[in-house]
Amino acid sequence: MLVLSQWVEEHYATELLSGATAGVGYLLKDRVADVAEFLDALRRVADGGTALDPDVVAQLLARSRRADPVARLTPREREVLALMAEGRSNAGIAAALVVSDGAVEKHVSSVFGKLDLPTAETGHRRVLAVLHHLETVR
Repeated sequence: MLVLSQWVEEHYATELLSGATAGVGYLLKDRVADVAEFLDALRRVADGGTALDPDVVAQLLARSRRADPVARLTPREREVLALMAEGRSNAGIAAALVVSDGAVEKHVSSVFGKLDLPTAETGHRRVLAVLHHLETVR
């Protein structure tokens, strides 16, 4: 199956690639103007290979990076988050990392920001941050 599309539709690309990937392709119409390239992609798909437009691949990779907000954290912020997950207070984190309480507060604030956890009355940001951490270590 070779899909030709005017735009990258993440939903369709994900659906196409979620099953068996042999003999599938997703190309953008503006890239198939070169007949030789189009025929090459068609042959690959017919032979059980794949043909994916570079823009499709780039958008799917960008989506996977967006889906994992923990990946945006620095190594130090990940350490702070892991210590939060152990139930440590800011003072406990500061002692474990041999840094000041102020440094820990800055790291914790940065973690909240990068995980898109705004101040809200309906949730506890520290707990929500730890839940993000637990999702990544499974």
